[in-house]
Amino acid sequence: MSSEADVRSFCLALPGVTERLSWQQPAWFARTLMARMWEDGILTVKTTEREALAGTDPDTYYWTPHHDRSPQLVLVRLDRVDSIELPELLLESYRLAGPLPPAG
Repeated sequence: MSSEADVRSFCLALPGVTERLSWQQPAWFARTLMARMWEDGILTVKTTEREALAGTDPDTYYWTPHHDRSPQLVLVRLDRVDSIELPELLLESYRLAGPLPPAG
């Protein structure tokens, strides 16, 4: 079981990630949006595996008609995701959001 605090802690530990509100919900950005709280206990992330995730575990992963125009976005029920799966989801979303290049 994961929480919003787990998401925040992991996201803010990634290079270049910032937090700000998006649609009045906490959201984390690299170059673009990487994760956002959709509502209490529901997280939006980017993935290339949306269909597979929702197809194999629809009680955890799903999307609404609002997300149809953004095929990389999936909603995740945090109370169904463990501490191993959450970082994997967030790292993929970070990669897809375009992390900042290293300084130098």
